Amino acid sequence: MQSAPIPANEYSRIAALRLLNILDTEPEERFDRLTRMAKRLFSVPIAQVTLVDTDRQWFKSSFGVADRETSRDVSFCAHAILGDDIMLVPDAGQDERFLDNPLVVGKPNIRFYAGCPLKVGNENLGTLCVIDDKPRDFDEEERQLLRDLAEMVEQELSAVQLATTDHLTMLSNRRGFETLARHSLNLCKRIKSPATLLFFDLNGFKEINDTHGHAEGDHALKMFAQGLLAVFRDSDVVGRLGGDEFVALLSGTSRDQAHVALSRLKEWLRTHGDVAERGYEVRFSVGQMVYDPEKPEDIEDLLVRADSTMYEQKRANEPLSVRH
Repeated sequence: MQSAPIPANEYSRIAALRLLNILDTEPEERFDRLTRMAKRLFSVPIAQVTLVDTDRQWFKSSFGVADRETSRDVSFCAHAILGDDIMLVPDAGQDERFLDNPLVVGKPNIRFYAGCPLKVGNENLGTLCVIDDKPRDFDEEERQLLRDLAEMVEQELSAVQLATTDHLTMLSNRRGFETLARHSLNLCKRIKSPATLLFFDLNGFKEINDTHGHAEGDHALKMFAQGLLAVFRDSDVVGRLGGDEFVALLSGTSRDQAHVALSRLKEWLRTHGDVAERGYEVRFSVGQMVYDPEKPEDIEDLLVRADSTMYEQKRANEPLSVRH
């Protein structure tokens, strides 16, 4: 048996999966109707919507298998997400990757497998797959039909994603940020690594709206969001909580290292602000809270304390209140 290699983009793939906040949720008719349709159209005993997690394959919808998950090590779908088109296994008993796989030699006795990757954004999160206990062919018309059904599943997953995304800046909203931050803090706790939470508030934002109009206010919010994405790492979690409040969780980062990142953000805004044309600056105050893996806190508690610290700094105009 050959377990699937880990994709090069595994960190961002898992982050996108966590952002959906869909793992271990109850079955939903909008997904079940598509697996029922696949099962009927292809005359197979098993049809599933699968999501490939860090160490398991979890089934959002499954017909023909009672279990809700299986190990990633034995997962066919873990192989399928490595490509961008259907992975076809006409006879698993003749395929060296799978011939001695427990799912082949034992229940559900897989012989035929066809799995179409499910993409959200740029990440393959799982598959729509159909499975038979007998070898079979799969012609081009059937492949196109499976692609069409998989696209419908992707549309449903994208609808889930919209619930965790701020539509103006395309950053995570509060729900999305807390979901990803919780995952990041759990990782920091496991590997005994610090993290720093930054809580931002834009200075003079009301004046931008009042003087230049709400379109310019939206532009200022989007520009600040772009600055956060440009300065912080892909592994950092960035979000907009609402209004002119933004947050960033920097994993593996001390308070001093966070100050360096804030200096880079200050410089980015200075060089991209286009003050002469716009007539205003994008300025911010920021509160910081350091996460200690030896004394772990929930992200909700960190947000409350970072928010309080930011407003204290804003009122006192202390050095931590960064302006440009």
